[in-house]
Amino acid sequence: MKLSFYGADQCVTGSCHCLEINGKRILIDCGLQQGRDEVSNGEFPFAANTIDFVLVTHAHIDHSGRIPMLVKQGFQGRILTTRLTAQLLEIMLLDSAHIQEQDAEWKNRKGERSGAPRTEPLYTVEDAERVMEHMTTCEYGQFIQLCEGVEVEFTDAGHLLGSSFIIMDLTEGGIKKSIVFSGDIGNVDQPVIRDPVQISGADYVVMESTYGDRNHPESWSYTDDLARIIDDTMARGGNVIIPSFAVGRTQELLYFIREIKEKHMVASCPDFPVYIDSPLAKKATSIFDSDLRGYMDHDAVWLVRRGTDMFRFPNLHATESSEESKALNEDRTPKVIISASGMCDAGRIR
Repeated sequence: MKLSFYGADQCVTGSCHCLEINGKRILIDCGLQQGRDEVSNGEFPFAANTIDFVLVTHAHIDHSGRIPMLVKQGFQGRILTTRLTAQLLEIMLLDSAHIQEQDAEWKNRKGERSGAPRTEPLYTVEDAERVMEHMTTCEYGQFIQLCEGVEVEFTDAGHLLGSSFIIMDLTEGGIKKSIVFSGDIGNVDQPVIRDPVQISGADYVVMESTYGDRNHPESWSYTDDLARIIDDTMARGGNVIIPSFAVGRTQELLYFIREIKEKHMVASCPDFPVYIDSPLAKKATSIFDSDLRGYMDHDAVWLVRRGTDMFRFPNLHATESSEESKALNEDRTPKVIISASGMCDAGRIR
């Protein structure tokens, strides 16, 4: 057995680990390095066609964003993840591929003037579409015999719909070991998704530690603060603009805004309009609205049984085109705009 680290070691993003056992090579995540951590994403330190399996902890791009590049470079194996992660991957990898194509086109237009060599995208939309041909899905708690000497179980990590701890029971040459890959670990008491499952034991744990040196607030329900900010801003005739990751955080905001409206917590404009200014967030919300059996917490199950749409409410709108997005700048009606630009440095927030 051999474990190698090819990303998210000594940095935050680009999670990618490789387990070699019984002649097989198994990747756990294959993420894109982003932001201040970004280095050259264009090359793997291994040959793509030597990888037999990819196990995906969750759909965020820093854990999944180089899978289409793996396929482009000759990967012929099998990708295994949970049902909800696979659904989110389909839209997120297509969106990432579109960004890769756009970035390459912009660099090539700029390079034409200076005579710079042409830039190829890391991967194309076609490469992202081919990822789904390799996909196999499972549910939480299901034991999968992946290959000789490798049994795999995905358990709820409480980070994002479908996110998982991956528990691997390994046997090689009569030696038995268990190893857990945490992916990203969720907090407790988040809306819709369940708390992380407690893991009872393992020989090795490979875990993220992004927030390992601090305590989170005790409660993740920020409806009171959010309602006050919206109320104060609407009373002054202003807009509340919220940069938000398209998948996960946007749906959490919609959940809390629905509560705010139901409880009439914004007196200055009770029926205030809300705009989702992100086509990707709109697509992701449709997945959050789908069959979540086995993924929802008790509160969400109760709301569904009551017939409540957790992420929709009166006066909710979604923009599709960039023209619709730009038109929001000219509309003087006070509103809430949720825009998919998590770090405020690109996209529609700009």
